[in-house]
Amino acid sequence: MSENKVTTTLDVKGLNCPLPILKTKKAINEIKISENIKVIATDPGSVNDFQAWIESTGHELVESTEENGIFRYLIKKTK
Repeated sequence: MSENKVTTTLDVKGLNCPLPILKTKKAINEIKISENIKVIATDPGSVNDFQAWIESTGHELVESTEENGIFRYLIKKTK
């Protein structure tokens, strides 16, 4: 499997904290360890929220980008 292959894409555009994290937590529980989830958000606060969530859960933030107010996170489930 490719290191960055996306298993699931979660669109949380228009949602504010804590909904993007809560929906990501639910979605990541539905994929297997070592699979990736791509999250697409518009909440600028999601940058700090996802960094803190990644640190507390131990999952891996593979990639984080922002373009035109759209934030994309690629998260690898590690446990």
